Amino acid sequence: MLRLLEVRLPLDHDENALRAAIARALRVPPSAVRSYTIARRGYDARKQDRIMLVYALDVATRDDARLLARHRHDTRIIASPDTRYLPPVHASRPMHPRPVVVGLGPAGLFAGLLLAQMGLCPIILERGKPVRERTRDTFALWRRKALNPESNVQFGEGGAGTFSDGKLHSQISDPHHYGRKVLEEFVRAGAPPEILTISKPHIGTFRLVGVVERMRATIEELGGEVHFESRVIDIDRTGGAMRGLTLADGRSLETRHVILAIGHSARDTFVMLRDRGVFMEPKPFSIGLRIEHPQPLIDRARFGRHAGHPLLGAADYKLAHHTTGGRSVYSFCMCPGGTVVAAASEPGRVVTNGMSQYSRNERNANSAIVVGVTPADFPGNDVLAGVAFQRHWEERAFALGGGTYEAPAQRLADFLAGRASHGPGDVIPSYQPGVRFGDLREALPAYAVDALREALPAFARKIAGFTLPDAVLTGVETRTSAPIRITRNDDHQSRNTRGLYPTGEGAGYAGGILSAAVDGIKAAEAVARSLTAGGLAGKKP
Repeated sequence: MLRLLEVRLPLDHDENALRAAIARALRVPPSAVRSYTIARRGYDARKQDRIMLVYALDVATRDDARLLARHRHDTRIIASPDTRYLPPVHASRPMHPRPVVVGLGPAGLFAGLLLAQMGLCPIILERGKPVRERTRDTFALWRRKALNPESNVQFGEGGAGTFSDGKLHSQISDPHHYGRKVLEEFVRAGAPPEILTISKPHIGTFRLVGVVERMRATIEELGGEVHFESRVIDIDRTGGAMRGLTLADGRSLETRHVILAIGHSARDTFVMLRDRGVFMEPKPFSIGLRIEHPQPLIDRARFGRHAGHPLLGAADYKLAHHTTGGRSVYSFCMCPGGTVVAAASEPGRVVTNGMSQYSRNERNANSAIVVGVTPADFPGNDVLAGVAFQRHWEERAFALGGGTYEAPAQRLADFLAGRASHGPGDVIPSYQPGVRFGDLREALPAYAVDALREALPAFARKIAGFTLPDAVLTGVETRTSAPIRITRNDDHQSRNTRGLYPTGEGAGYAGGILSAAVDGIKAAEAVARSLTAGGLAGKKP
């Protein structure tokens, strides 16, 4: 088959327009087009009066090879890629000791799934609870200000991505089409099939719950084991190689292969790994605030008269600004038609995040507006100085919110003017368990406040109305990514610990559901290849 790229049609084109556009691109009569399927559909809204749908199409004609040769200089016409996933090995016999996956977020979930599909029967350890129990614990914080440090937005089955927009797009290089494998597994577990074709797929929190449960069931059906409320408190790395794990309940597990997919908030595990000598290094991350606007304002700013069109849905945005002081400021985790949520995982601290359901039909749009920070901004020489930095500002937000897990908030006009807010305007904050209005200058370092004040008016030049006076800022956002990187070699193993495979966001190698899931697949393949080298697995026939 052929793949046609950048096929552009008006937003409201008729059903026959695609076949006609294919025929024009290939310079053949429409009757020569035997069939076609949509590989990807996005939109170009740069010109609001002429929004275009942009397609990638897989096309079968009467003579694909001849047409491919005829158009060999046209980069928009290529051979359809083979996106089928073929595992590199399949276990030829049971192995002992079994590989272990630590963490059941996107990276751990897909690492465990791939190991199970390759016949390697993994043991998966998750410090939190099954996703439905975890959901109840998370709602207890949002509704009753009751935090469970082991079961919350950060910890539990599905990881932090479960309580998010469920975005499934990424800018990672993916020549082997791992992302397609991720999407297909999600669809197989009950996600909407449209995620295979739309350019910015998402699932939403409530749908993700069922998807994650069904994927776990698949792992177990294939011989894997999942152990909840099983926190790893120590590792045995005798001779610079993995030998086993110790759990908080006193159990010990012998293993030679550990995929470490702990997420960006497993701070106690970071401490343990540092103390046991696992190589890690500090890395940059970002801190800032959540901003909320009425979703119709964002829709009109992005889509003009086409706002509300069913093929466009709720509008999103992506913004960046480089300040005169050299700081980067950008939007992060934009949630159309969503809510700002409490994402704390430690007592006495406030953390914000954003979440959307599949429908994206809540009244507000929200995103984090964050400022880049580097290890040079963290006091002290400890590799975990970034963790202490995060904790400081989370504790400050907790105090400013009144010490009850309410979050400090401010109207945008007051933030820009340097005066405290005493209540909301027309934009009602969505954060639960509630907000306390005041002055967010006290919630961030002075350089971050200055950078935000410079960037927000610049963003208004790109999104009309972005500096709406009653827009709400809520703080603080500190968990954009891990503050450390558990450095690994090209074979995915720790720089100084054989058999330890640092993976996903917690290792500093991913950002978001899709990239973390892809990294989990790569980790599983690395484990499988190491077993092949040891004679415990064979190539898949």
